[in-house]
Parts: sequence; C-alpha cells; structure tokens
Amino acid sequence: MGLGASLYSGISGLTVHSERMTVIGNNLANVNTTGFKGAMMQFEDLASADFATVNGVGQVGRGVRVSTVYSDWGQGAFESSTAATDMAISGDGLFVVSPPGEDMKYYTRAGNFRFDQDGYLVDPHGYVLQGWEIQRDSTTVTTTTSSTTQSTSSARIIGTPTDIRMENFQSEPKATTNVSIVTNLDPTATDSSTSGTDPYFAMFNNWDGTQETPLAGTLYAYSTTLKVYDDIGTAHNLTVYFDPVEMSNAGGDTVWEFMVTCEPNADRRVLSGADGLMTPIGQGGTSAAGVLMIGTLTFTTGQLSGMSAYTLKSNGGANIKDLNNWDLADFSTSGYPVCTANFLGKSNASTAESVNATPLQIDFGISNKDLSSNTGGPVTIGWGGGLGTLPTTAADVGNNISNTGYLANFKDPAVSALATQSYDTGGSSTLYQSQNGYSAGILQNISVSREGVISGHYSNGQVLELYAVTLATFTNQHGLRREGGNLFTETLESGPALTGQAGSTGKGTIDGNALEQSNVDMATEFVRMITTQRGFQANTKVITTVDSMLGEVIAMKR
Repeated sequence: MGLGASLYSGISGLTVHSERMTVIGNNLANVNTTGFKGAMMQFEDLASADFATVNGVGQVGRGVRVSTVYSDWGQGAFESSTAATDMAISGDGLFVVSPPGEDMKYYTRAGNFRFDQDGYLVDPHGYVLQGWEIQRDSTTVTTTTSSTTQSTSSARIIGTPTDIRMENFQSEPKATTNVSIVTNLDPTATDSSTSGTDPYFAMFNNWDGTQETPLAGTLYAYSTTLKVYDDIGTAHNLTVYFDPVEMSNAGGDTVWEFMVTCEPNADRRVLSGADGLMTPIGQGGTSAAGVLMIGTLTFTTGQLSGMSAYTLKSNGGANIKDLNNWDLADFSTSGYPVCTANFLGKSNASTAESVNATPLQIDFGISNKDLSSNTGGPVTIGWGGGLGTLPTTAADVGNNISNTGYLANFKDPAVSALATQSYDTGGSSTLYQSQNGYSAGILQNISVSREGVISGHYSNGQVLELYAVTLATFTNQHGLRREGGNLFTETLESGPALTGQAGSTGKGTIDGNALEQSNVDMATEFVRMITTQRGFQANTKVITTVDSMLGEVIAMKR
C-alpha cells in the first residue's frame, strides 16, 4: 500500500468534508427560505484492504466517502401573515402543485399562494395548488319506502384533486330549501278562527288570497315571518300563521292549526283540475293563492308530540279551497314535510314531487324517522294515525275535537331539543327561525380552516365551502428529489403520493394566514461547520505529513 494510499485517504477526507461544507452552506443560505427543509450529510468508510500481520490478516482503511444526504423533515416555526391565502402545514404532508395544463405534480411545504389573473391559486412559479371541490347539500323528496339518516357536518369532497380556481368571484344565489321555525305558542290564547265542520282548518277557510289582506289580524292568534329566496335570489316573505283549536275532553292534549303562506302575488303555481284544464293558483287568481301548507301541531303538557301537514294535489286546481284536494304532504329524505311555491312559474314545478320543483321543507322541531309506506300509495309514506282510518286528505280529518288520535301524525316522530312548544310565558313568541337560501353576493375574502377547507366570505353574508386542499405524504419522504424552488418530485425510492384531506389519518393540519419558516437551526449548523472545518484541517495535515515523508524518501537518493 505505502504512502500513496495514505495520500489518497487524506484526499478522500478533503473531498467529503468539502461536500459537507457545501450542504452546511446551503442550509445557512436558506435559513430564511419559506418552507425550506435542511439537509444532513453522513459519511461511511471505504472498503478496507487486507494487510498481513503476525496474528494473521488485518485490515487497513482506504478513506471515506459520502453515505447519505438526508432531508431534515422536522417542523419549522410559523410566521404570521396578513394574506388569507398563505398556509402552513402543522405535521406531516406537502402541498400538491401542478403546472397549468400539465399532468406533472410537484410537492412543497411552502404555502405562499396567490390568485392569478385567471383565478387560479398559484405558487410563485405559477403552479396551481390542487384540491377537491366540495359538494353542496340539496333537499330531495322521498317517493319510495326509506328511513331518514343523519348527515355529518364534515366537508364532502367530489371526484379527484383538481386545480383550485375561482372562476367566478360571485356567489350564485341559492333557493331556500329548508325553513326552521321554533315558537312558543301561548296556551292561554283563544281560538280566533272557528268552524263547526272543519275546526282544524278554520284559518284556511277564512283565508282569501284575492284580498290585499288575505287573513285579518283578528282571525289568528300568532304569526311569524321570515324571508326566503327563489332560484334567482329574489327575496319573498314566508309567513306562518298559528291558531289554537278549541278541544273538548282531549285528555290534556292541545292542538294548534298552522298555515304556511307566501304573498299571494308571488305564488305562481299552476295545477290541473279534474277536467284537465290548467288553473293558476296564485297571483290573486284564486282565494287559496299563497297557501302552501296547512296542518296541525299537537302538544302534550306543552311539549310538541305530533304534527299533520297537507298540501295541494297535483290535480287540485278545480276547486282550490276544497279540502278534498289537499293531500298529506310528502317528506324530504331528512324526514320533514315539504311544500313548494314555484316563485318563478316554472313548468312542472307546482307540487313538491314535481320534476322541476324546489321543495321547501318545514321544520318546527319535529321530524319523522320512519318513511315507510302503509301500502296505500305514495301519499301514505311516513304517515300514520292512532285511531280510525288514516285521514289522507284534509277533508277526512272531520270535526272530532275530543281525541287527537284521529289526527294524522308522523309514524315515528322525533322531537329535537329546540322545538316548538306551548308554555305559559306571558304570550306567544318566536324563539328561533332560519332558512338556507340567499341572494347573489360578491366575494370579499377567503379563509382556510384547520382541515384545509377554503371558504369564501361573500357580501350577502354567506360563507361557502369551495375547495379542500390536497395534502400528500410518502412512505419514504427521504426518497423525494429536490427540484429547486422549494419543490420536490416523487421517485421510485419515495413511493407514490398518498393524498388526503388535512386532519385525516396520517396528515397534518393547515393554518391559514401563516407561513412555515425554514427549519434550519443556525447554532447546530455552526457546530457542524466547526467540526467540518476541523475535519478538513486534519485531512490537510495527513496530506502535508505524507508529502513530507515522501520528501524524506526522495532525499535518500542524495
């Protein structure tokens, strides 16, 4: 081996320590780089050569070489930002970005994103952040035997990750599909609308949609009004009237009739009569204009215990005020009775089950968990009655005021904690009311949740979930290839990307209005720099010493 081998061992030491200093220098150069992950170089010895000794064969090392250069995936500190589109990942995962129009995917921890002129959410290179679109809920009508199910509040993503883009910085209007009204109805109130033949629908009999005031204030005990919206975002007043029904020996139960109405001129339903001719219901055309649903609420010791609801038949246009033309209401898949107003006068949209209708579910705090049929056709889905024959039309209810069991009721009623009630609190009042429609709005700002859901805040007061940011993890993240610009690409060593939502299993969470700083620790790098410098100096000493020894060998010739 001789002195030459020693010389080359020293050279290998200089080489690796030089490369290690390059890594340290790069770490320190990126000490303020957003989302930068430092690197660590590790060494290993070269293969040793066999050497004869008195005890047999020994081994002499041949020097050193670079073993690995690992990325340090430790968490970086967070820096607050005033930009809502800045994001920082807390935990595992990388953002996924893609050049516009290409299938290539890059991965990064740098969350400094901005919207470009085309509405794409891009990084500084113009690469588009990837995410899932979020599904919007809608109300549907139950037409077959089924049971209600509970929905979750988590965002439901659609399809595969795609470019996050705000194609329209406006919020489209949404038609109201759900109305929730919780009232306290005064049990001491007197029956204002009375009828000997139809005591449960006396208010309906007194309603006249052709008049400027369809129902006089003396003909009901209480009313509450809220605004609802049609498909183009126009607001309409929805008013619910309540009036107690004077019962006789009903075993402590009390009954209130209710009537859900809109402005008669806004009601644009058109229904056919028995003769097949189409009859405009609303716009002051009939005395029933504006009446969307009629029914009863039953209370037991002040608590809501039952409900019946009736809406117009699809062929109920011949005589609108005839109670025979009012069938038991359909249910939404959530278990609430539904009606419709057809504010825009669309064709085939004047009953809740019509193809083009926008069903409006009415929630007084009671829902139906059993939407099975009584084998009597769709009209009986979800409805039951404790006594006698099920009153499938309002006319079948009759005038029996001694037992609430003859009234139609939900087959399996479920009363929520916040439900309409009837307690003596000094008068009737509205405790809570809401609806889920809104007019068009302009995007004012956005926010990002811990789950990576990007929500738009609009001038109409709505906060809409738009996209869920995609996070990617890898089986071997040390196998990722650095491409510069804070970007990584997957390799055979890293394995394929495992994508998912922030906060899901194996994925970190996302902080909005924040950026992850470089995870390079200067104190650690300085210590490594010192040890690297000393290692380099030691190897130069090996070379100079070997050189001196070689000089002595050459001097032997003189």
